[in-house]
Amino acid sequence: MPHDNELVLCGLPAVQARFARDPGSIKRLFFDEPTSRKLGGVCKALAAAKKIYRCVPPAELEKITGTVHHGGVACVVNAPSIATPLAKDIAAWAAARAPLLVLDRVGNPHNLGALARSAAFFGVANLIIPAHPSAALPSESAFRVSEGGLEYIRVWRVPSLPVFFGALAAQGYEILGAATRGGSPVARHPLAKPLALVLGNEEQGLAPEVAKACTGLVTLSGSGKVESLNVSVAGAVLLHALLGQRAA
Repeated sequence: MPHDNELVLCGLPAVQARFARDPGSIKRLFFDEPTSRKLGGVCKALAAAKKIYRCVPPAELEKITGTVHHGGVACVVNAPSIATPLAKDIAAWAAARAPLLVLDRVGNPHNLGALARSAAFFGVANLIIPAHPSAALPSESAFRVSEGGLEYIRVWRVPSLPVFFGALAAQGYEILGAATRGGSPVARHPLAKPLALVLGNEEQGLAPEVAKACTGLVTLSGSGKVESLNVSVAGAVLLHALLGQRAA
């Protein structure tokens, strides 16, 4: 069982991504018999480091992970720490014209994981959330749904999104908020200007003060038969539409 300040990463993609990025961070590994054949390199590395790795029955794996959706394997790691970006971080992002993904009180960890997966796919390396009690954190379920994406994303937390947007704008960022209606049509973003894409809460969208602090709003057009897309789907569509191949 995990201890305090530990996280259980479930599923082969999540475990393999963690091993590829930081093999030494894996503290313990548990897997079922069918999945064992895909973990030879991981087990060899853990054996060399004298760390625990065990093939366990499905019932024990479910107990360790706390879910039936464990994918046949789980590893225990330290829970990630989440920092607040400093002025030097924002300046470095702007100098690199690095795109950012900002989530305004997105509360479902599955949506956080899916958005991290899309961000990693399009090469967006930094994801910002507010220090708000309703905002999902990079939990075990978020890591599982991200299919390894959270290994390539750094999650930051800021006390106030409007204040943070002011710091971004001062560094030349365009801050585009996704609005269900009333925003401009989506167009490919100019290469020379850094972009922050802001997605709102699943039920309420962008908070009024957050929308006001954006430099612009964009809206996806659809058939009109349903009002909007799930936030994780909308995020993937917008990342592709705005960034395309540029965020590699």
